[in-house]
Amino acid sequence: MKLRFFILFLLAGLINSCAALDSLLVPPTPPMPTKTPRPTLTVVWFPPSATPSPQYFSTRPPTPEMRPGVGATFLADDFSDASLWDVATSDQASAALDGNRLNLSAQSKVYMLSLRHETVLSDFYAEITARPNLCRGEDSYGLLARANAVAYYRFALSCNGAARAERVSNGAHEILQKPLLSGDVPLGAPGEVRIGVWAVGNEMRLFLNGRFQFSVTNSNYVIGSIGVFVNSAGDTPAIISFSDLTVKKINYSPSP
Repeated sequence: MKLRFFILFLLAGLINSCAALDSLLVPPTPPMPTKTPRPTLTVVWFPPSATPSPQYFSTRPPTPEMRPGVGATFLADDFSDASLWDVATSDQASAALDGNRLNLSAQSKVYMLSLRHETVLSDFYAEITARPNLCRGEDSYGLLARANAVAYYRFALSCNGAARAERVSNGAHEILQKPLLSGDVPLGAPGEVRIGVWAVGNEMRLFLNGRFQFSVTNSNYVIGSIGVFVNSAGDTPAIISFSDLTVKKINYSPSP
């Protein structure tokens, strides 16, 4: 019994000695390296930016007055007096006053005009209202300036939406402004447009509904009456009525 106990004691001591030896022979487990934390990004909510240079806008010159010198009205015609206008009636054309309107009609390929009597104008601004009642294609109508029976300036509106200007003498005509499309020209009938002509010296300007259209220059006629016309260019008649004529004085001298 004592021998057995002694043997067990020796075995226990041997096992402890081996464990101590193993602990000396096996190297200790090295510690895991600690990761270096990444730097935290700083959010810049309002990043600096270059200060913009101030912009300089050029000052535009004012729109020139296209009707300089227009003064008081010295003539207003409500078309109530037939003696002030050329009126006539035939199978081909007619000019007649009715209901404060001057009605012009022309059959196919016929030209008809009417001049105002006892009206001699040189420099002036005139306006008249025109209403196409039957009008199509190349049919035309408009205002005559510095007119007599055989010579005048003609500002014509076509029923296809174009405006033009001509000088007429004994049936022949000279083009001063080629047809120019305008949104103020009524396309056919029915329609209405306010026609204005500013005339000073050898320059004349056309206005439609108060808006400038174009300017022409010609020195052949310096004085005359005022009138209206209608021309049927196609195979159907053309009928236009005119009303509310006003003529104003001009106090303006163009620069030399």
